Amino acid sequence: MNRHRNLVLFLTLATLWGSAFVAISAGLSYIPPVLFAALRYDIAGLLMLGYAVGTVDDWRPRGRTEWTQALVGAVLLIAAYHAFLFVGQQHTTAAAAAILVSLSPVLSTGFARLLVPSDALSPVGVVGVLAGLVGVAVIVQPDPSNLLATDAVAKGLVFCAAAAFALGSVLTRRIDASLPIETMEAWSMLGGALLLHLVSIAIGEPVAPTTWTHPVAIGALAYLSIGASAIAFLIYFDLLERLGAVEINMVSYVAPIVTAVVGWLYLEEVVDTATLAGFVLITAGFLLVKRRAIRQEFGTIRSRHSSE
Repeated sequence: MNRHRNLVLFLTLATLWGSAFVAISAGLSYIPPVLFAALRYDIAGLLMLGYAVGTVDDWRPRGRTEWTQALVGAVLLIAAYHAFLFVGQQHTTAAAAAILVSLSPVLSTGFARLLVPSDALSPVGVVGVLAGLVGVAVIVQPDPSNLLATDAVAKGLVFCAAAAFALGSVLTRRIDASLPIETMEAWSMLGGALLLHLVSIAIGEPVAPTTWTHPVAIGALAYLSIGASAIAFLIYFDLLERLGAVEINMVSYVAPIVTAVVGWLYLEEVVDTATLAGFVLITAGFLLVKRRAIRQEFGTIRSRHSSE
């Protein structure tokens, strides 16, 4: 029963996060990108804070270390990641964006090794990181004669989003704080939303609430705030505790499949050969970088099943 439950939750999480990229593409037709991201986390942050207040004792950060962890999350995991993602996704497909973001676990390993030189990557790990980066190049297909082409810049921005998320993940884990993850997420969301609003104002995005009342805009914002953020993170917390970080990372490689299918059905987007090839390379990079952890995890699973 537990295995079936975990599988259903895993597929639900992949569906919520994978279809979120399609919701972003749909909503961007009605709401400016940075403002769209800010509104998403206004709602999601308040929902997550309410959940934290009701479920954990330390529902707000205390002391410099805990506030620093929440601030890093706000700047990198929420503000930088979503600003780059939403702006970039204006000119690329949802599937390409989802695949580029799936590079985050590979980049996280690279950043972790850079921050701790004594914990260097093995030669196979280096090949894994390079495979992921080659996958990005295959998807972006930069033209040396026109490096500022709209499509290439858009995909480059999405890559920056993945890098910001990877760096934020490493830094928040390395800050020695006892802050519950629910609390850290809630305050990161609220702080990130504030930063996104400031960026939106600074770049002069138009504020036209009349366009936000379109059913597609309302639906996209509600889905991203409630489904892909609040509900999805609750599922993520549950699975993280039950499965561990290695298995839960695999959702990054199931989500793009969902994105491709939903994007084709809803937006009539087609995944080209280059994007598919890039996805294969990025997935291979993840398997190479995480090979020891994956081997150990599957050994643990086999032992657990044999004992049952």
